[in-house]
Amino acid sequence: MKKSIPILLICFLLVYVSSCEKDDICVEGDTPLMVIGFYDINDTTLAKKVPALRIRELVLDTVVNTFADRTALDSIGLPLRSEATTTRFVLIHNSRNNEAGEEIGDRDTITVSYGVVEAFVSRACGFVANYDGLAVALSAEPQPWIQDMKIVQQKIENSHGVHVKIFF
Repeated sequence: MKKSIPILLICFLLVYVSSCEKDDICVEGDTPLMVIGFYDINDTTLAKKVPALRIRELVLDTVVNTFADRTALDSIGLPLRSEATTTRFVLIHNSRNNEAGEEIGDRDTITVSYGVVEAFVSRACGFVANYDGLAVALSAEPQPWIQDMKIVQQKIENSHGVHVKIFF
């Protein structure tokens, strides 16, 4: 009887260890970014880099950090606020600091409106926010550098491909 107790404990331990599930690790659970592509106004099929581009989100008053700041890029990914139905951005073309340290450059403000749709990814990842009904409006500026905008995809479910085209 005394010999059977350690054997039973070992069997119980083996069954217990083998019944454990592997750790849940979230690898695909990111909320997608809205991808903006910049294009030449004269040839709307030609991608065009925006020199020294900086983008600020207005409500949080922060520089967007999903791409290298003040670089020449022809496409970017922007995070939308999942707790709201609009996000406002200031897009600064030729951003730089003057002698006084103040930021200068050509500024245009866009307002992105959308509906938030939560999607369950997995037990490890939980929910991510997808966006639907995308609309983009350009604020009136005296001398805008953005000439036109076009929505390519109204649903944002991933960060692959351009969702909005901006022509300048």
